[in-house]
Amino acid sequence: VYNGIDTPNFVKYTEANCTTEIDFILFTVTGLGVLFFMLVVFLHNLSGHYLLPLYHITLGWLSEAMRSNTRGRYDYDTFVSYSGKDELWVVEELLPNLEQRGPPFLNLCLHSRDFQLGKDIVENITDSLYRSRHTLCLVSRHYLHSNWCSLEMKLATARLQVEQRDILLLVFLEKIPPRWLSAHHRLARLVKTRTYLDWPQDPHQHQAFWDRLWEKLKPPTEA
Repeated sequence: VYNGIDTPNFVKYTEANCTTEIDFILFTVTGLGVLFFMLVVFLHNLSGHYLLPLYHITLGWLSEAMRSNTRGRYDYDTFVSYSGKDELWVVEELLPNLEQRGPPFLNLCLHSRDFQLGKDIVENITDSLYRSRHTLCLVSRHYLHSNWCSLEMKLATARLQVEQRDILLLVFLEKIPPRWLSAHHRLARLVKTRTYLDWPQDPHQHQAFWDRLWEKLKPPTEA
């Protein structure tokens, strides 16, 4: 006993309580660290899937509002949303039958040809889509697996909902199993509510396909 304090018991009490407090502090710090890490990951995913598209959708709306004050002038007749793996079909089939047919001649916007060099890809997509009178989505298995095509679909459907005009067209380059479409909610909803075109396997039906598509996309005649 020292100055009225039972030294052995005090040491045991101090060791027990200090150990408990240290364990609690370590547990709290570790828990907060894990929560902070999860929050960072969540915000990162959120920014990529929701916040970033929402930001560019808002910019597109502002751009469209400004364009409405210039009598609805567009730089392109149609923005073509497609997978790079389907570019051969675009070059060999789409361009000759749409751009080289006329008058009037269609002015298509293709990411491989018309995007501005050095500009952010998402900004290129947004600007090109809103500077086009229509958006044409060429749906294939490659399209469904492309993150860029998914973003273009989000922007196009958002614009469709705001403008309430017939500005979005779907062309299926191949048969897509229903179970594949069910995983793409926006596209599945469009298929149920809007008329779309299937690329015919019979070459004898190709001309009718192009006639119908060109008639829909052709630029309006100026008064």
